[in-house]
Amino acid sequence: MTPPPSPAVEGGAAAAAAGHGGRERHVLLFPLPYQGHINPMLRLAGVLRARGFAVTVFHTHFNAPDAARHPEHRFVAVPDGMSGARPPPVSVGDVVKHIRALNAACEAAFRDRLAAVLAEYSRDAVACLVADAHLLRMVEVARRLAVPTLVLRTGSAACFASFLAYPLLCDKGYLPSSQLDMPVSELPPYRVRDLMHIGRDGHELMCELLARAVAAVKLSSGLILNTFDALEAPELAKLRRDLAVPVFDIGPLHRFSPAADGSLLHQDRSCLAWLDAQAAESVLYVSFGSLASMGARELVETAWGIAGSGVPFLWVVRPGLVRGRRAAPDEPTRLLLPEGFEAATRRRGVVVAWAPQEEVLRHRAVGGFWTHSGWNSTTESLAEGVPMLCRPSFGDQMGNARYVEHVWKAGFEVGGELERGAVEAAIRRLMAESDGGEMRARARDLKKAAAECTGKAGSSETAIVKMVTHMLSL
Repeated sequence: MTPPPSPAVEGGAAAAAAGHGGRERHVLLFPLPYQGHINPMLRLAGVLRARGFAVTVFHTHFNAPDAARHPEHRFVAVPDGMSGARPPPVSVGDVVKHIRALNAACEAAFRDRLAAVLAEYSRDAVACLVADAHLLRMVEVARRLAVPTLVLRTGSAACFASFLAYPLLCDKGYLPSSQLDMPVSELPPYRVRDLMHIGRDGHELMCELLARAVAAVKLSSGLILNTFDALEAPELAKLRRDLAVPVFDIGPLHRFSPAADGSLLHQDRSCLAWLDAQAAESVLYVSFGSLASMGARELVETAWGIAGSGVPFLWVVRPGLVRGRRAAPDEPTRLLLPEGFEAATRRRGVVVAWAPQEEVLRHRAVGGFWTHSGWNSTTESLAEGVPMLCRPSFGDQMGNARYVEHVWKAGFEVGGELERGAVEAAIRRLMAESDGGEMRARARDLKKAAAECTGKAGSSETAIVKMVTHMLSL
């Protein structure tokens, strides 16, 4: 049988096997092709590169990262056989189905490309593969080719603990259930609504998704988490009791690898100059992430609530934010907003299609963040000492918001149907009232804790050293 051709090198990076007289060790990475999963994997790539590894990134054609922006790494495309045949997923159910389909579609192609890379580098030169927790098929392929694998889970330790507990919770009748406000006594402070679920019709599909993520971790040689001890010490201790593989809490990853940006959308950096002209901690940054969406009426109520608050704002209104409206990628964002909004907020706010979020949250002018509560956004906000308004939509976002409000006390959830008066009141509470100040103080405490964890001899820095040692021992 003719072996598959060696994968082409993208982005101008020479084959890393030639480095250091052929003695350089390689780590292979395979992210799930969604923004919230690509970013932490590329940041992990930066961490590993800084510690002497050559990095090869496997990726699908769907949501492929821009290799030209990362010339220090090698990128190997894995045909997914589906990118041109279907539109991007638009709902949580679609995302779950897409993840399952990607696993099946990429398995054979990944096997061929992994075998080719092993033949080129030599098996002994490859330390391990790090795969996203939702790529079980890739973990199984690597195992069959005798490549040790670690798994990166891009959510919180608390969230993965809920994955482990999911069968028990279903057996106890928590799910599927219509009693969404019922406390989950086994996983405080979660309520049923804070668990990963997509209703009765999608229950079996969600059970399968989470079971496969758990199976990937249990098949692996270690679990990597983008969290830190000061944020989730009890949850990390529980995972270490419940898992037979080592757990490496190496976050917040953006503090170790700030330049490893994997944004799939063009960032409008002009907003940074506008922020420079604003007073300290006066601006509310509003962004609902790369996947979450809202109805047209919700957008209108959000807009007029922001306008009525009187608070300076930077608002990300990306193409695709409004459900049922297919905006062109280059459509001006003002066309999505209600008539009169621009005039009502002139000189007080800026609306962009996408922003350089880490730099925005780090900016002295930003005093609050209205977020969808994705894990990357949550950790980036806490690491910069910015309190949050939380408007979770799906997946792990509800659980993240619950922790922000009830454990870390660095923000609160904006729940229920959006109405401009309630939006206005929530913004003023966070930005101007006394309990908002208390949340800001708590966020500052967590910023200090994150700096200590990522500093010299901090818990996350120590975890990285242990992870590297572990990789080299496999």
